[in-house]
Amino acid sequence: WDGMGGRPRAARRCTAYGMAYGSSLSATPMHQILLLTSTIMTSSSVFAFLALSMLAQDVLSYSPHQKARATYGVDRRSAFRPFVAAAVAAAAASTCTPASSALAVGDEGNKPKEFTDVGTQAPAPDGESPFRTLDSGIKIKDFRPGSGDLVAEKGTKVSLQLTGRLLNLNGVIFYDSKKNDDTGFGEGLPLTFVIGEGTAIPGLEQGVIGMKKGGIRRIIVPEALGYDTTKDRILEPVPFTADTQRALDSVIRNKRRDASLLFDVKLERLR
Repeated sequence: WDGMGGRPRAARRCTAYGMAYGSSLSATPMHQILLLTSTIMTSSSVFAFLALSMLAQDVLSYSPHQKARATYGVDRRSAFRPFVAAAVAAAAASTCTPASSALAVGDEGNKPKEFTDVGTQAPAPDGESPFRTLDSGIKIKDFRPGSGDLVAEKGTKVSLQLTGRLLNLNGVIFYDSKKNDDTGFGEGLPLTFVIGEGTAIPGLEQGVIGMKKGGIRRIIVPEALGYDTTKDRILEPVPFTADTQRALDSVIRNKRRDASLLFDVKLERLR
């Protein structure tokens, strides 16, 4: 709103475009285009685009006299169609902002580095420890060392709070132990298995070896040590919902995709 008669600016703008459009009705098609184009050049409002769209319809159907065609052999519709198309394109370019492109660029910039190159890890930023690559190809990075004398090894029963992501699917979460909440208190039941018994995927079993209680580790599991779709049953961690199971299947059952996985793990208990 403004102080000029109490009318909103949008209403005054509509009135201006309406006057321009009304004035153009009595003019020739070329004069109509010039009039509306000059009006649009002063504003990026959507009303200008609508006004030019109405003008385009008039121009494309403009045929005041059959005599002009007979005398000069000119079809006004065909003659002015390129000008109208160019004017409409110019108006659309000036009034529409490519928000989706800007959003895509922003999203790409916010992705973790390990997501930008599937199955590999970029050098660690300054001040952070790099990933260590095991002989098996598993990559691990410790964020918290944990404490105590017990260390996870083959035969150790471990209880983990973890999140699993699909690297080939832009880091979509397919498993979150916090969602396994039978109590209703938001605690989340940890995933429990014995290292070496084969109840969990090999990459996760091998990736937690060496951890202590309270330790937090990020593990990147290569496809060869992930889910084996040739077996009768799927190994842990098993998704809790149909949607997350479909997301997992879309990667591990598609041979054209890299089924590398990323796990963020916290070791709660071990014995």
